[in-house]
Amino acid sequence: MEIIEGGICAPLGFTASGVHCGIRKNKSKEDLALVLADCECSAAAVYTTNKVKGAPILVTKEHLKDGKARAIICNSGNANTCNADGAEKAERMCELTASYTGVDKEDVIVASTGVIGQILPIEPIEKGMKSLAGQLSVQGASSAARAIMTTDTVEKQFAREEIIGGKIVRMGAMAKGSGMIHPNMATLLCFVTTDAAISPAMLDKALHAAVADTLNMVSIDGDTSTNDMLTIMASGKSGMKEIDGEGEEYDIFLNLLIAVLTDVSRAIAKDGEGATRLLECRVSGAPDIPTAKKIAKSVVCSSLLKAAISAADANWGRVLCAIGYTDADFDIDKIDVDLSSVEGSIAVCRKGAGVPFDEDRAKKILTPDEVTVKVNCNLGKGCATAWGCDLTCDYVKINADYRT
Repeated sequence: MEIIEGGICAPLGFTASGVHCGIRKNKSKEDLALVLADCECSAAAVYTTNKVKGAPILVTKEHLKDGKARAIICNSGNANTCNADGAEKAERMCELTASYTGVDKEDVIVASTGVIGQILPIEPIEKGMKSLAGQLSVQGASSAARAIMTTDTVEKQFAREEIIGGKIVRMGAMAKGSGMIHPNMATLLCFVTTDAAISPAMLDKALHAAVADTLNMVSIDGDTSTNDMLTIMASGKSGMKEIDGEGEEYDIFLNLLIAVLTDVSRAIAKDGEGATRLLECRVSGAPDIPTAKKIAKSVVCSSLLKAAISAADANWGRVLCAIGYTDADFDIDKIDVDLSSVEGSIAVCRKGAGVPFDEDRAKKILTPDEVTVKVNCNLGKGCATAWGCDLTCDYVKINADYRT
């Protein structure tokens, strides 16, 4: 499996663009993105489990009922949520996309991100569509990735390729997400494209399976967004035979999707609002996989541990505390904990109890921008990995004046 360039435009059959249309006051920031497929695609999606859902989600759900799509339109700066005219505005974005690209408006995925509860002005989008459609190209992935950013500090776009059925299959993704990240399906906004040939039913199956081990294992701050959406479109342009059931080719496709979404997950966690460190928790030896996942998520969600990681403080008791309130049955007296990074690894707990360790060495290990908490339950074969970040004063500053 190779890492390649091109982001969401790496697969055959896709172009993208991003422009500043005027939703954001800062004219240097793109705020409207478009992705277009040159043929009808199999499509699938997962959405937020928040009871409050942005209007774009409701519209996209209707449009994807037939498992087909050809375009994505997304704005940043305004979430189009909790507004009486939200659905009308979301549908209008689809109509504009159809008008400027020639696709059916029912084949358009629509998304929005930004401030909740403010009316989305449609006029800037109407004025920006000509330029947006006119700039569509296979080189447009970066401008599209920038256009969906909110408090993100870096673009999040990835691409990989793999041989499936004797053909080179490419998969690309762009995502946004830095705060309000705590998934129960996917989190953030993430759009995936591939030139694999796969039926809508199997694409949906693969997407839900991949999310369970990737985006569902990320947490920044415990808040689940109202606009979370992950979509995938498959053009079939690779020339491979369509995947219409389980088997070797489906398994390879699933692994490719997991790899791309793992890239996304790590990037989201590392770019958490105010974060200085990626926090990874690897659990092994759990009684089963569900228990391993619960433990891993509990550790990366601990505000106390996240604060300690910010200071490179090896306060391992906070790891045990987070493991201890995990909603699962296991013997805490068998737990081992190690802290590691590129600087090495150090044991801090064995059989549920602390062991002597060098504080200075531990601090050195926790200083790099990626640190790992390794938890061995010594109870079985269940394994899981979760991703989060440290908690800093900047997180509060960013969210205290988010609207202003």
